[in-house]
Amino acid sequence: MSLYLALIYGDETYRATMSAEDGAEIFAGHMAFQEIAGDAHIGGHPLQPSNMATSIRHDADGKAVITDGPFAEAKEALGGYYVIEAPDLDAAIALASKIPAPHGGIELRPIEMMN
Repeated sequence: MSLYLALIYGDETYRATMSAEDGAEIFAGHMAFQEIAGDAHIGGHPLQPSNMATSIRHDADGKAVITDGPFAEAKEALGGYYVIEAPDLDAAIALASKIPAPHGGIELRPIEMMN
Protein backbone atom coordinates (compact mmCIF):
# COMPACT_ATOMS: atom_id res chain seq x y z
CA MET A 1 0.00 0.00 0.00
CA SER A 2 1.11 3.55 -0.74
CA LEU A 3 0.19 6.92 0.72
CA TYR A 4 -1.13 9.79 -1.37
CA LEU A 5 -1.73 13.45 -0.56
CA ALA A 6 -4.94 14.83 -2.02
CA LEU A 7 -4.66 18.63 -2.12
CA ILE A 8 -8.03 20.38 -2.38
CA TYR A 9 -7.94 23.66 -4.30
CA GLY A 10 -10.81 26.07 -4.67
CA ASP A 11 -12.08 29.59 -5.14
CA GLU A 12 -11.55 31.45 -1.86
CA THR A 13 -14.03 34.14 -2.90
CA TYR A 14 -16.76 31.51 -3.08
CA ARG A 15 -15.73 30.01 0.25
CA ALA A 16 -15.80 33.42 1.95
CA THR A 17 -19.25 34.28 0.61
CA MET A 18 -21.06 30.93 0.49
CA SER A 19 -24.32 30.51 2.34
CA ALA A 20 -24.63 28.44 5.50
CA GLU A 21 -26.64 25.91 3.48
CA ASP A 22 -23.87 25.57 0.88
CA GLY A 23 -21.29 25.19 3.66
CA ALA A 24 -23.37 22.48 5.32
CA GLU A 25 -23.73 20.66 1.99
CA ILE A 26 -19.97 20.69 1.39
CA PHE A 27 -19.34 19.55 4.98
CA ALA A 28 -21.79 16.69 4.51
CA GLY A 29 -19.97 15.74 1.31
CA HIS A 30 -16.69 15.50 3.21
CA MET A 31 -18.27 13.40 5.94
CA ALA A 32 -19.65 11.08 3.23
CA PHE A 33 -16.21 10.87 1.58
CA GLN A 34 -14.59 9.91 4.89
CA GLU A 35 -17.18 7.18 5.39
CA ILE A 36 -16.70 5.85 1.85
CA ALA A 37 -12.90 5.94 2.26
CA GLY A 38 -13.04 4.01 5.53
CA ASP A 39 -9.60 2.87 6.66
CA ALA A 40 -8.04 4.35 3.50
CA HIS A 41 -8.68 7.81 5.03
CA ILE A 42 -5.53 8.38 7.08
CA GLY A 43 -6.19 12.03 7.92
CA GLY A 44 -6.94 15.47 6.62
CA HIS A 45 -8.17 18.93 7.54
CA PRO A 46 -9.49 22.13 6.01
CA LEU A 47 -7.03 25.03 5.99
CA GLN A 48 -7.47 28.65 6.99
CA PRO A 49 -7.67 31.14 4.06
CA SER A 50 -4.44 31.94 2.20
CA ASN A 51 -4.27 35.43 3.75
CA MET A 52 -3.49 33.62 7.03
CA ALA A 53 -0.45 31.89 5.49
CA THR A 54 3.16 32.67 6.35
CA SER A 55 5.87 31.79 3.83
CA ILE A 56 9.43 30.94 4.76
CA ARG A 57 12.23 31.03 2.20
CA HIS A 58 15.96 30.87 2.70
CA ASP A 59 18.29 33.46 1.23
CA ALA A 60 21.73 32.75 -0.25
CA ASP A 61 23.24 32.71 3.26
CA GLY A 62 20.69 30.17 4.50
CA LYS A 63 18.87 32.76 6.63
CA ALA A 64 15.10 32.32 6.86
CA VAL A 65 13.16 35.15 5.21
CA ILE A 66 9.59 35.36 6.49
CA THR A 67 6.74 36.93 4.49
CA ASP A 68 3.01 37.13 5.05
CA GLY A 69 0.85 35.31 2.54
CA PRO A 70 0.98 32.12 0.51
CA PHE A 71 4.14 30.79 -1.12
CA ALA A 72 2.72 31.60 -4.56
CA GLU A 73 -0.27 33.68 -5.61
CA ALA A 74 -2.83 31.63 -7.51
CA LYS A 75 -6.41 31.92 -8.70
CA GLU A 76 -7.35 28.78 -6.78
CA ALA A 77 -6.03 28.47 -3.25
CA LEU A 78 -5.15 25.38 -1.25
CA GLY A 79 -8.14 24.90 1.03
CA GLY A 80 -7.55 21.50 2.59
CA TYR A 81 -6.04 18.08 2.23
CA TYR A 82 -6.50 14.39 2.83
CA VAL A 83 -3.90 11.68 3.24
CA ILE A 84 -5.22 8.45 1.75
CA GLU A 85 -3.82 4.95 1.43
CA ALA A 86 -4.28 2.92 -1.73
CA PRO A 87 -2.66 -0.08 -3.42
CA ASP A 88 -1.79 1.94 -6.55
CA LEU A 89 -2.31 5.24 -8.35
CA ASP A 90 -5.45 4.07 -10.14
CA ALA A 91 -7.10 3.16 -6.84
CA ALA A 92 -5.99 6.47 -5.31
CA ILE A 93 -7.47 8.37 -8.27
CA ALA A 94 -10.74 6.46 -7.96
CA LEU A 95 -10.97 7.33 -4.27
CA ALA A 96 -9.79 10.96 -4.59
CA SER A 97 -12.35 11.58 -7.34
CA LYS A 98 -15.02 11.24 -4.63
CA ILE A 99 -13.66 14.20 -2.63
CA PRO A 100 -16.06 17.14 -2.92
CA ALA A 101 -14.49 20.18 -4.62
CA PRO A 102 -17.45 21.96 -6.24
CA HIS A 103 -15.56 25.19 -7.00
CA GLY A 104 -12.07 23.85 -7.59
CA GLY A 105 -10.26 20.58 -7.98
CA ILE A 106 -8.03 17.95 -6.46
CA GLU A 107 -4.28 17.50 -6.98
CA LEU A 108 -3.17 13.98 -6.08
CA ARG A 109 0.48 13.33 -5.28
CA PRO A 110 2.23 10.17 -4.12
CA ILE A 111 3.98 10.56 -0.78
CA GLU A 112 7.63 9.56 -0.85
CA MET A 113 8.44 7.53 2.23
CA MET A 114 11.75 8.33 3.90
CA ASN A 115 13.04 5.15 5.51
